[in-house]
Amino acid sequence: MTASTIGIPVNQAYKETFSGPQGDGQESMVTAPETTILIRAFNEERWLPEVLEAIDRQRYRDFEILLVDSGSVDRTRDIVATNGGRVVRLRSDDFTFGHSLNVGIQEARGSFIVILSAHAIPTSDEWLERLIAPLRRPDTAMVFGGQRGHALSKFSEARDFERIFPAKPQLMDDDHVFVNNANSAIRRDLWELHRFDEGLPGLEDAEWAKYWIPLGKEVRYEPDASIFHVHTEMWAQVRHRFYREGIAGRWTAVRIVRHIPGEIFRELRWTALDFWLAALQRRLGSLAGEIVKYRYHKTVGIVKGILDSRTITNPSRRAEIYYKTGFPAVAIRGPHEASLEQRSIPTLKPGEILVRVAYEGICATDLEILEGRLGYYKSGMAKYPITPGHESSGTVVSLGKRVTGFSEGDRVVVECIQGCGACVSCQRDSAITCRERREVGVIGLDGGYASYLVTRARYAHKVPINVSLAQAALAEPLAVVIKALKRLGASSSTNAPKRCAVVGAGTVGHLAARVLSLRGHEVTVFDREAARLSLLTGIRTAQTLANLEQYDWLVEATGDQSALTSLLQQSATGATLLLVGLPYAHHNFSFESIVGFDKTVVGSVGSNGADFEEALATLPLLDTSPFLQAFYPLEEYERAWTDVRSRAHIKVMLRIDPAAT
Repeated sequence: MTASTIGIPVNQAYKETFSGPQGDGQESMVTAPETTILIRAFNEERWLPEVLEAIDRQRYRDFEILLVDSGSVDRTRDIVATNGGRVVRLRSDDFTFGHSLNVGIQEARGSFIVILSAHAIPTSDEWLERLIAPLRRPDTAMVFGGQRGHALSKFSEARDFERIFPAKPQLMDDDHVFVNNANSAIRRDLWELHRFDEGLPGLEDAEWAKYWIPLGKEVRYEPDASIFHVHTEMWAQVRHRFYREGIAGRWTAVRIVRHIPGEIFRELRWTALDFWLAALQRRLGSLAGEIVKYRYHKTVGIVKGILDSRTITNPSRRAEIYYKTGFPAVAIRGPHEASLEQRSIPTLKPGEILVRVAYEGICATDLEILEGRLGYYKSGMAKYPITPGHESSGTVVSLGKRVTGFSEGDRVVVECIQGCGACVSCQRDSAITCRERREVGVIGLDGGYASYLVTRARYAHKVPINVSLAQAALAEPLAVVIKALKRLGASSSTNAPKRCAVVGAGTVGHLAARVLSLRGHEVTVFDREAARLSLLTGIRTAQTLANLEQYDWLVEATGDQSALTSLLQQSATGATLLLVGLPYAHHNFSFESIVGFDKTVVGSVGSNGADFEEALATLPLLDTSPFLQAFYPLEEYERAWTDVRSRAHIKVMLRIDPAAT
């Protein structure tokens, strides 16, 4: 944003007050603006850029921007600070609508306070002037502007905006007090005399207006100072929003129990009107279900809020009342039952970190969970529901109280296999042998098909500066390969080069071939698919298994029974076979073919912390471009799964945070 405040560029105007020394007694050289635009926010990065762009277009320039942030873990604060605004941070545990406003106004410099939702986009370049102009009259306490539906608004909510916010200006009176702090302005001098009620779960604006109207102050509605009010809520969020309003309505006497029949009748009448309007637009067939759901959740929320408010008299229960903006996550609730759900940001335990997921690699294991084929689920070791995904990279956005060694903004990857952290196995960095073993996205821990991922800090690893987050999402399969090659004897310190056969040119086989070649071994990769073999530039390939007796080490990375049979039967005396493919079917063979020919068969699964560190150090040395060709947003996870099944790409990833690097 390049707006200016009193002729001074915004970034310059606020740099001193936002970034300068604290407590040195020096006053800012910037003249106090007439108006402070106060934006309350919690995880509002989706709409804030459009809000700020609309503010930037305002003809009236005598303003500052102040964000009151209630513990956002997305880029909300960065967006405002980058655009020249000041930021006040509020603990999420301390949030109420009134408290956040009071904290923000206390820090404001303006004589007029404009209160704007972080998802309310001004509709014109005269919005701000029209909103504050009446405040220049000392008898005006508050002004609130019009609201319109957005292109993404639910049909019924957009109609409600049209009904509630008329086209003509109005003056509120004792019998008609309707205001809305999504788009309003107040005089600071009056706020000094009566602050917002911090105990209300909503309608703090109505309480403030009701205080001043009997004292002779005016509360005005200015329809031309309008905004587009964007709600993209799940149905549970719609109900909870109106539940809060129902509680607050009774506490402020705006809605009481005897109003319930009228509330229900109004919503039934508006349902009928919505049907009629949808029919006029020839959209009734596509909108009928949405109309019914919206009216149902709105009505139930309001009525239940009014009734429950009789037993909720202690504002300390507000943690149960406030519904924080959630985040999307894919949930698999049973075989072939996957959907995108809304989750709440969890409260971190002392040793945990919250990671904003950037990239999530899709693994065949994810599809086996979806289809109910994974052995862990058949045996009962793992249970639904689960958010899949164990190949994640992202950015730390919040830390538990006891976490050291990490900071907000650190780029990290997360180990898949996690143990209790206290037993002998865990102390040896062998979580796979821990009796309380869990696996991210597989057993007991939700994974990376989500905007956010919680993990214990001990299982996170910082990503080197020369590795992108897209590349870092390959750390988990590469760590699996590195562990397996250690068991084979092919560690980075191996001196004598070996002749190696790798069967399977999928993700694990491809990475195994690359690492073996990097370490100086002679490698041949076998796979039926010529397209996958073509990705292995500089490495010998073949489509038919043949001459297996030539190889010292043979890596089976397909899980295919016939391929395993060929390796067991055709490999040379003294050969070592490494099995990393899953799942293998039941196999009948004579152990004599192993013992009698001095062969070694080694199996390997998973990885540990040391393997992850080595994987991150190895990634810059590998050509990862074949793995970085297919990306899908989280909401298109089903298309991504279809891509995986088509085998068109060696690796398919979800790009969950488009801004990540």
